[in-house]
This record gives sequence, structure tokens and C-alpha cells, in this order.
Amino acid sequence: MSGIVGIVRLDGAPIDRELLRRMTNFMAFRGPDGRDIWCDGSVGFGHTLLRSTDESQEERQPFSVDGRVWITADARVDGQSDLIRKLADRCWTNLDHPTDAELILRAYDVWGEDCLQHLIGDFTFAIWDAPRKRLFCGRDHFGVKPFYYARVGGCLIFSNTLNCVRLHAGVSSELNDQAIGDFLLFNFNQDPRTTAFRDIQRLPPAHCLTWSDRQLRLNRYWTLATDGCIRYKRPSDYVDHFKELLRAAVSDRLRTDRVGVLMSGGLDSTTIAASSKEILANRSMPFDLRAFTIVYDRLLPDRERHFSSVAAGALGMPIHWLAGDDYRPFEQYNERRALPPEPEHAPFAAMWIDHLRQAATHSPMALTGYGPDCMLAYPMRAHIARCLCQGRLDCVVIALAQYVFAHGRFCHRAVTSSLKRCVQRHLQQSIYPHWLEPDFAKRCDLSRRWQETFDDGRPVHPTRQRAYRELTGPFWTSIFESCDAGVTGVAVDARHPFFDLRLVDFFLAIPPVPWCVNKRILRIATRGILPESIRRRPKAPLAGDPLVQAVRRKGALLKDEIIPAPALFKYVAVDKLTRITRKESSDKLWSTTVPLSLNVWLQQWAAVPVNGISGVVCEEVHQ
Repeated sequence: MSGIVGIVRLDGAPIDRELLRRMTNFMAFRGPDGRDIWCDGSVGFGHTLLRSTDESQEERQPFSVDGRVWITADARVDGQSDLIRKLADRCWTNLDHPTDAELILRAYDVWGEDCLQHLIGDFTFAIWDAPRKRLFCGRDHFGVKPFYYARVGGCLIFSNTLNCVRLHAGVSSELNDQAIGDFLLFNFNQDPRTTAFRDIQRLPPAHCLTWSDRQLRLNRYWTLATDGCIRYKRPSDYVDHFKELLRAAVSDRLRTDRVGVLMSGGLDSTTIAASSKEILANRSMPFDLRAFTIVYDRLLPDRERHFSSVAAGALGMPIHWLAGDDYRPFEQYNERRALPPEPEHAPFAAMWIDHLRQAATHSPMALTGYGPDCMLAYPMRAHIARCLCQGRLDCVVIALAQYVFAHGRFCHRAVTSSLKRCVQRHLQQSIYPHWLEPDFAKRCDLSRRWQETFDDGRPVHPTRQRAYRELTGPFWTSIFESCDAGVTGVAVDARHPFFDLRLVDFFLAIPPVPWCVNKRILRIATRGILPESIRRRPKAPLAGDPLVQAVRRKGALLKDEIIPAPALFKYVAVDKLTRITRKESSDKLWSTTVPLSLNVWLQQWAAVPVNGISGVVCEEVHQ
């Protein structure tokens, strides 16, 4: 979760060294273990270091092997032994405990821009190739690490911290109306190339950026496969293969002896905790593995404290709870270390940040269980609904037979709910926001954007349409960025083992029935490892909505409290916002409070200068 920044003067003029120093200092909160800048005429890099792996203890960035090609990176390269072996075959030998940045730089030396075909892990980086006068930047496959850039005047400015880019005087603070419209409709930007600011762009996941010969080029270097097919004769082979891949994914993220796990009492995160415990124990070295869990004791009839306690006890790991009962919606926004760079519909952001802060006191990295709800989701109801709508009764019979074979019972709910879906295709359209400012909605054509987003379209994967769409859409990128220090202000590196590229390819290639029904492969793989109450626990949402319960506890919300920021009237017809009562449904409440989230952000955006975080002098400047 280190910070990176760079400036390239496209006209060849010297960069402003003091500006680069100030931009680097701005990111001190995300890299407290070291700050450094490097300048060479019209190019300059900055880096703030968070030591989250054993190799990073001696790391310094910006880094160069020969003084001609330089890199600044926030990266964790996985599968290092395989990469080092391939580099050794191409002349780079004697790589003894290289840092992640060094591995990327040496891969670039061997394969040039094709180096991304040989890298897996979570990374964002920039390389300045002085002999070729070329800037080359890359972002990881799923967008775990952010990368923002702006081309203004004679400069190209980039960083993994959006507000850092805004420090450049040439970067306008004018908002991007289309991105604001997406936020109001969907809670996050649907365009992976843009941000909430007109001048600042995102490098999409699985893309690289190249500037040379006065041209800026973006290229996609990877696309999620749709033709994977793994078939074994013995069911145990699927489980063994999964265990092997999970062990590699978790091990690559455990390059330190102090580890935190953001662990609920569910199957996914406890699987990660169990795998971590096994790997660390097998290393025969002292380690400190701890769980961090959000619970509700009074606000909701929640049992996460019980189940997480059972899991932690069985695994022999300490657990720390954070009670969410007393958090009020939209509180503590002004106490955050960094202004949220873009609007976020997160009424309980303060609780999430305190959760990360709690984990950060123990370790600079934390593992999550994100992923299986998407990758191991094979919704029988939706599948049967599609078959019924298409008149494919043979497919319905086959699906039901497979379900009975896997579970030993008939899924009557899947059939009845699927029939209802066939006659309720337009349910989504009923909650299109009525409070959008008409001229703004017309100018951005938000009605058409709403319809297109909810249109299923053509299948893009033969069996796993939902998983494929979620993995290639903007949702998970927004989740990853919500964990990033540039948003939270907390210097902790969230790592997501289930999003390891090797595991994702495996999940999409195995037969969905029976392995992806009810996460069957996880339940079998954790037999004898997790307590039976956890392993057999059905997937269920939180026992109630904290926002609904908080509103019911307090009474009316929004209409009585909102003090509109001047900019809000451009996007929201404030007079159409209704009084929210204690009887509102969860869906309506979350939809209706989106304008409040935007208003809170607009008030801060107008009142808090982006350079409000004071900096300190960089430790050293390389020439």
C-alpha cells in the first residue's frame, strides 16, 4: 500500500522539484516507513514506503539497477520462484531475495512491454526508460491497486492516490458529470477509465499505459478467459487441485510473520484464516496471526460474535471485535485523515475505517475472504429462470437432476421463484431515482444508461455468466479501492487471496454443478479443518440492515437534516427528496440516502483544500 507519484514534462522542460517533493510528502500517511524522490531533467518519481513484506525491510524506491531505467511501484509479485526461474533462463541470475519492484524492473529488461504477460499479483507501477525516452505503466488484472493520471498542459501526472494528482495546479477541480450520474444511479462509477474529476483518468484493470514519441497509448494486456475447461475423473482431484492453488495464493500473501485477517463467522474468511494458520505453522518460525471482526450485539440479532469466536477458538488465534451498534450513519466524516477522493455511498464508513485501524495496529497487511460469493455463485434460480423463459425444459430437468445429485433434495424454491421472475422482468426499473435533476439526467442520458446496465445482454461465458460479468465489471474495482489507503487514510494493505489469478481461472473452469452450488468445493476442502457449525453454515445476509435499524432508532432522516451544498442542486431535485420514516424498506432507504452521501462529499470537496495534509521534508533526493 505504498504511495507512488510521477511527473513527466512532455515538452522536455525540467520538472518542478518542489512540487514533486510536496506531492510525495502528501502521501506520507500511506507510506510511513520512508519517503524518497528521484529527478532527471523532465522526469521525476516519488515514493512513500509501507514495509509489509520481509523483503521490503531493506527496500528503497524509486529504484534502478543501472541508473538508466527507473521504477516506482506499489506491488506484490506472486509466483516469484517461477518468475525468477524464467528470468534466470534469460540471463538474470543470482537474484537473492529481490524486492517486488526489482522483479518487475528485471522482467521489463527481459521482455519489455510484454513483461505484464509474466506477472501475477497486485501491482501498480511506472517505469521510466531513459534510453528509449519511454514511460511505461501497468495495473494488475483485477484492479486491486489503483492508478490515476492526468494530462494537462505540457505535463503527464500520475499517482496511485487521486488527491495527490489534484495537487498539480494544472489539474482542474471541475467534476465529471457522467461519473456523478453513475454514482447516483449505481453507487459507483461504471466507466473504468474515468474518475469524478474531469481532468483525472483511471488506468483500467489489466491495462498498461505507454508514453513515447509524444503519444499516449492505453492497451489491454489480459482478458479473463471464457474457454477454460477442467475435467477430472475423480471428485477428489478437484478438491486437491483447489487446495494446492489456495495454499499458493495465501502463501504468496504471507510474506511476513505478523498477519491480520478481516474475519467474519462465515465460510469464506474462516477458510483463509485456516489456510494462513496452516502455512505459518509449517514454516517453523514464530508468527502472530489475529482475527478482526465487526459484530452487532444490540442493534441486530447478529450471531457473528458467536461464530467468529467458535472459528478463532478452533484455530487457536486471538480475535478482536469491533461493535457496530453505536455508529450513526454519516458520522465522523470530518475526522478522516484523507478526504474521500470521490463520492461514496457508505453511511457507516467510520466503522469500516475504525475496523481497518484496529487491524493496522497489529500488522501493515490484512487478508480478506472476498471472492467466493461471486466466483462460486451458481444461482440455480436464475439458471432455471433463463431456461424457462427460453422454453428449454430439457435444461431445467438436467439442472434439477444435478441439484438433487449434489444435495440429495429437490430445490422447489428455485422453480417457484424462477416462475415469478419470468413475469417480473421490469422490477428493477421501478426504483429508478425520481429525485434526479431533470436537465442533468437528460444531458447525461441517465435513463438510457440505467436501462443498458440492467440489460442482461448476450452471454459472455458458457456457464458462469454472472461470475464473469461481476469479475470484469466495475463493482469489484470499487470494492478494492474502498480498501485503499488513498480512500481510508489507513496504512494497511488489504490482500484478497481468492482473487489470485490462478484460483479465478480454476473457479471458472470447473463444472459449476456440483462444485459451485452452495460453495460445495469450499465445504468439502475444509472438512476436518473448520468446526462443523462453520463449515455447514448456510450463506445468509446480515440478520437485518444496520441503516434501517439506525433510522428506526433515531426516527426521520434526510429531509429534516440535509443542508444542501450549492453544487447539489445541479444533480438532485432537492424538493423531491422525501421524508424518510421508520417504516422504509431497506432497498428504498439505501436508494434514497444516496443524495445525502453525495451532499456530504460535495460539502467537504468545497470546504477542504486538497493540500490540507501538511507534509514533511523528504528524507533524501537522488540525482
